[in-house]
Amino acid sequence: MLQSATLAYIEDLTKNNNKPWFDENRRQFEEAKADFETLVKNIILSFGKVDPDIAPLEAKNCIFRQYRDVRFSKDKTPYKHHMGASFDRGGKKSGFAGYYLHIQPGNKSMAGGGIWMPEAAQLKKIRQEIDYGWEEFSSIISEPAFTKIYGALEEGAFKLSREPKGYDKENPAIEILKLKSVVAIQTLTDDELVSTALLKKVLAAFTALMPLIKFINRSLE
Repeated sequence: MLQSATLAYIEDLTKNNNKPWFDENRRQFEEAKADFETLVKNIILSFGKVDPDIAPLEAKNCIFRQYRDVRFSKDKTPYKHHMGASFDRGGKKSGFAGYYLHIQPGNKSMAGGGIWMPEAAQLKKIRQEIDYGWEEFSSIISEPAFTKIYGALEEGAFKLSREPKGYDKENPAIEILKLKSVVAIQTLTDDELVSTALLKKVLAAFTALMPLIKFINRSLE
């Protein structure tokens, strides 16, 4: 579970997204950061027993910086309005698919994962693997444990309007092959974040996602 003070801090940071306020409240930031880091460590310890690829990770391999990269953004606010961690084989910069935890007050938090906007060469490999192994892939995203938690893969802005080059529109996998990201997400409420059942809920979400993660990473090896 997270402390309610951690959520309160993130809310305050969102409203006061500037360096003077951040510096004045650095102690609260350090406390919120430590609280989130404890949760991340507990996830690694527990989920590493389910997925051996996660066991070697350290919290620093997973947690994203609070500072935004504003170099190429019109939005110059310096800090993120959430805390996030990605549990990927080899660490968050490895390029492999993985599990993701996003903490954002206002019932905007989530657990899930997959692979987000991979490079063209990676996406080509993933699409080939889905095409060749459609029966296996289809069974993974149709598993009751998966559909109960995630429903289906995310689409929205992550999907092409037409079939990708080299694939027939009659391909049984075509709607999945149109995806530019392969991601599944379960939302988390603020009440769930401060509940003692949080770790159990995140572990269940990650466990249901594991076959998809393994399938994607197999295509990238």
